[in-house]
Amino acid sequence: MGVTPKQFEQLKARLNKPQRVAGPVMEGSYRSSTTKHQIVIGVDPSLRGTGFGVVQMAKPHPTVLAQGTISCPAGWERSRCLVKISQTLREVVAKTHPTVCAIEGLFYAQNLQTALIMGEARGAALAAIAESRLDIFEMAPRKVKQAIVGYGAAQKIAVAKMVQRMLHLPEPPDPDAADALALALAYAQEANKFGLATTKRV
Repeated sequence: MGVTPKQFEQLKARLNKPQRVAGPVMEGSYRSSTTKHQIVIGVDPSLRGTGFGVVQMAKPHPTVLAQGTISCPAGWERSRCLVKISQTLREVVAKTHPTVCAIEGLFYAQNLQTALIMGEARGAALAAIAESRLDIFEMAPRKVKQAIVGYGAAQKIAVAKMVQRMLHLPEPPDPDAADALALALAYAQEANKFGLATTKRV
């Protein structure tokens, strides 16, 4: 099909016209999930003992930037525990500057009351992390153990010892902190293996 000189000029003018580029949906939007994350925070939420661990991906092996357990005495009201969880995680994020969070996925608790309490702790952690606009992914406990130990029903001590070995730590971390560090390492393995983690985004 032929094109007249006039049609050719119109087509050329249309192609040379500046194109409008779409801007971000909102100021300070969330990072793209395709971003290659170098600093990962893992969170193992619990009302009385929320574990956290921040790992920087590096060679020859990953290094720990921060780790610990947010402990709340049995005598504290739940609301006071939730405040401490949120405040501590905000401080950790502000200090270590992670770009992605791996949090333990929900599991079926033995009773409704336990599930509600766990949900409250998880919500406090998620809210604090989300304020910093980090990508957040959840991972099932069995999947984390499988990635770190090679066995989905591994005991906590086995997870802690393998985390110690992978991060070249002088001693095994506390159980809750070890689980959080395992989450961070498992996420990094998934992201490195597939280019984009196959975990569920929260």
